[in-house]
Amino acid sequence: MNLWQEYKRPASVAEAVQALAHAPGPALPIAGGTDLLLDLKQGRHAPVHTLVDLTSVREMTLLERRGDSLFIGAAVPVNRVALDPLTAAHAQALVEACNLIAGPQVRNTATLGGNVAHARPAADGTIALTALNAEAEVANEEGNRRIPFTALFAGPGKSAIDKTKEIIVGFHVPITNYQPFDAAQGKSPITTASCFKRIMRPQGVALPILNCAVWLAREGESVKDIRIAVGPGGSTPFRATEAETFLRGKPLVEETFNPTLDALLAQAKFRDSARRASADYRRHIVGGLFKDVLYTAWSRAG
Repeated sequence: MNLWQEYKRPASVAEAVQALAHAPGPALPIAGGTDLLLDLKQGRHAPVHTLVDLTSVREMTLLERRGDSLFIGAAVPVNRVALDPLTAAHAQALVEACNLIAGPQVRNTATLGGNVAHARPAADGTIALTALNAEAEVANEEGNRRIPFTALFAGPGKSAIDKTKEIIVGFHVPITNYQPFDAAQGKSPITTASCFKRIMRPQGVALPILNCAVWLAREGESVKDIRIAVGPGGSTPFRATEAETFLRGKPLVEETFNPTLDALLAQAKFRDSARRASADYRRHIVGGLFKDVLYTAWSRAG
């Protein structure tokens, strides 16, 4: 049985959404295909009439700085994201997350957009982009729009966009420019950094039991601003906003870390997973992971 009837390779975003919207049967976008093709072959996804290959859409393969943001096309392979000097300079948490996705061969083919489009609340790229406060650019026949990154998710494995009519064009990661050190006014410089780490089972290519990403802005010995993402901390990508609010403006010392962790635990909704770990186990280990990621980002910002 054929898994698809037509295979289209549009050259622009407009052509891609036209091909999706006007296919004579069910249609889906494809880039790396590392998940979709397996799902089709193994019967976990209903056969489709048309696959729309996005890898020839130039806009979706760009990785470049645009003013105060870094644009990463949704069809950029994960390994390219991990190796590019721009992501190393402005999105280190994303580099670390991409380096942990599957194995080298998959990373050379899989795309960041595909990692996100499956809407798993603990996907490595998803958690990093959540902490980096990314925006998603989404296109349909009416044009392009930018939405908050977390607005892409409706639940575990449920995307908020219609994949038969819409595509994720790419992601905009803000680059925060703070004022440098002002000796005349005696002000400390404000520096930023990020970090991503995860806990996984000791095997070759392992899914995460728990992962965490932190972005922070440091002013001297105080946390001027911070974003904390933990996966899976809920049914959609989880921001520990109450922990962020508590720590913002305070020094990062043991006396402030413990209440910050308490705020994270009070807000997070960890889930049981038969293949990964229980909710209780995740609650037990998240403190050590969070502390490691937080202090690494803090040190980098110093």
